[in-house]
Amino acid sequence: MGALDDLRVLDLTQVLAGPYCTMLLADMGADVVKVERPGGDLIRSNPPFVNDGDEEAYGGYFQSVNRGKRSLELDLEADEDREAFLSLVERADVVVENFKAGTMEKFDCGYETLREHNPDLIYSSIRGFGDPRTGETHRQGQPSFDLIAQALGGVMEITGQSDGPPTKVGPGVGDLFTAVLNAVGILAAVHHRERTGEGQYVDTAMYDSMVSLCERTVYQYSCDGESPTRQGNSHPTLFPYDSFEAADGHVVIAAFADGHWEALCEAMERPDLAADYPDAGSRLANRESLRREIADWTATIDSETLLGLLEGRVPAAPVQNTADIFEDPHIHDREMLAEVEQPGAESQMTIAGSPIKMTETMPSPSGRAPLLDEHRTELLDEAGVGTETNRVEGDD
Repeated sequence: MGALDDLRVLDLTQVLAGPYCTMLLADMGADVVKVERPGGDLIRSNPPFVNDGDEEAYGGYFQSVNRGKRSLELDLEADEDREAFLSLVERADVVVENFKAGTMEKFDCGYETLREHNPDLIYSSIRGFGDPRTGETHRQGQPSFDLIAQALGGVMEITGQSDGPPTKVGPGVGDLFTAVLNAVGILAAVHHRERTGEGQYVDTAMYDSMVSLCERTVYQYSCDGESPTRQGNSHPTLFPYDSFEAADGHVVIAAFADGHWEALCEAMERPDLAADYPDAGSRLANRESLRREIADWTATIDSETLLGLLEGRVPAAPVQNTADIFEDPHIHDREMLAEVEQPGAESQMTIAGSPIKMTETMPSPSGRAPLLDEHRTELLDEAGVGTETNRVEGDD
């Protein structure tokens, strides 16, 4: 039993932001029906593959964020398919889409139309710049991707070394953070409906989400009128809170609290530094010289020895790559790697597990991603759609 196993979600999203949002719901037990355009989600064919891309049904990109869903291929421009979709809407709790504003209206499937078929419906959209229903802006209708959102929202300006260019964060946070916020909004709307019987529109914009993610820059600019910019791995108001090169790699040390600072100085055998810089203000004012002192010390010690000296006393960790993560017992103890079937491959694919942990209804990937249109017959039967629309696999 999943926490959301009584929730039916129609997922019209593709690529990353929308599928990640509905993946979170599917991991928590929701019945997520992926309604795919003719030809399917654009990223079905994206690499990498386990063995052979010519043999496998889809690549890792699609597998990772579409696990545990059911698939139905529909052309909403075709009357028959549109009627089938509306039949599904009548039995759904949530509809999620991530088209440009106005796209669903072109199919005569906008929020107002779908609400006529299901007054309790929660309709959720993920767009680059939001929907006019929740706040109109001149940017609506413009295409947006993770890179655009990170650039506009300030993420790139504060990411990278101080003497380097603005830099994109590695993971697609413009998509992923927006997706998480959208899932929160959906669940809030479900809770509201349970209390009032009222459905509603949920809207999350990528640009807005990046401003929220960079919340620190907002209050900093409000307080001092200066736009924050890049400063590497350090923190604008905390020290030491940075990465340092060890003899065999890199580590991070977060010893900004007085007790942590004293313990770090003890490990360094530098009681003079603890005595001369006893409070956060003095350490911050002298951060450049103190950083050099710490860096000179870490450079002479291998990571394992260094972290052993600090363990239990100072927050510190190695900078790991993905191979390190696969070997970390914590990751296995927390079930953060999941094995799923990869259709067409000789072995399974490993994908990230669910980071949401619950004692009674533990979320987890409930199986592989679907083949395109794999669940047509069962879904249209559930919707009570006639056999003319319920075509068999392979029909044109």
